[in-house]
Amino acid sequence: MIDLWYTENHQEDTRFSIKVKEHLHSEKSPFQQIDFFESDTFGRFFTLDGLMMVTQKDEFIYHDMITHIPMAVNPSIKRVLIIGGGDGGTAREILRYNHIEKVDMVEIDERVVRLCQQYLPQTACQLDQDPRLTLYFEDGLKFVQEANDEIYDLILVDSTDPIGPGEGLFTYDFYNNCKRVLSDAGILINQHESPYYESYAHEMKRAHSKIKATFPIAKVYQFHMPTYPSGHWLFGFASKKYDPLADLQKEAWMNFGLRTRYYNTDLHMGAFMLPTYVKESLENA
Repeated sequence: MIDLWYTENHQEDTRFSIKVKEHLHSEKSPFQQIDFFESDTFGRFFTLDGLMMVTQKDEFIYHDMITHIPMAVNPSIKRVLIIGGGDGGTAREILRYNHIEKVDMVEIDERVVRLCQQYLPQTACQLDQDPRLTLYFEDGLKFVQEANDEIYDLILVDSTDPIGPGEGLFTYDFYNNCKRVLSDAGILINQHESPYYESYAHEMKRAHSKIKATFPIAKVYQFHMPTYPSGHWLFGFASKKYDPLADLQKEAWMNFGLRTRYYNTDLHMGAFMLPTYVKESLENA
C-alpha cells in the first residue's frame, strides 16, 4: 500500500507534509484549485492552489485571533464586513457576539463556501444559518470600492496570500477604501503573512507600509499557527481611533462570557510584543 502525503513547499528547500488518509474532493473552480483531505493528526483540511487554508485541528487559533482582538478593543462593534473567509470560521466567531447586528461576508469563490459547508461544517456551521449574515459572491476589492462611506465598524480581511484571487486585497486602493467605509471608530484586521521566510516577509513589509501610510494607528500582532509556513504568523491591526493596547477593554470583553481556546486578554497584550527581528523588519518597511 502506497502512503499518500500532502506536501506544501514553504521555500525551494523547505517542505511541510501531512500523511493523508483520504483525498476527499478535488475540483478546479473558475478561480482556483480546491482540495479536501482527511488526516489523523490534523483531521480534515482543505487547500487552495496547493496551499494550506484550514485544518480541523488548529483553525481555532487563526479564527480566535482575527476576531476577538478587535472585539476586545471596541466591544461596541455592531456592523462587520468579512472579506474572504470562505471556510466560515471567521463568521462563526464574530456571530458568537449577540449584540452584532450585521455581518456582510464577501467571498469571490462560491465553490469554497459550498464545499466547506459539505466537508468542513466545523467552520462553516453559521453560513446560511444566521439571519444577521449576508453572503456576497464577488470580488472584495470591487465591493469596498462601491460601498457607502462609514457603514462598518470592523473589517476582517481573511484573505489568501497576495497572489491569484487575493492579490487586489494588498493594495493602496483597497486599504484607502477600507478606511473610507469604516466608521470614525472603525478597525481593520488583515491577514499579514509571516515574518520568517524571506518571500513571506517581503509581502508582510509591503502590506504594513501601505497600511501605515493609510491609517493613523497601525500595529502588528502575532500568533502561532502550526500548519502555516514557519508556524509564526501575523495580523495587522489598523484603526482611525483605537490603540489595541491602550484601549483594551478587558472587563467589557470578559463580560461577554465567551469561551475561547486560544485568545485571552493576557495573550492580547503579549501578542503585540514582537521579536526584535520582526520589529526591525517592520520599521524598515
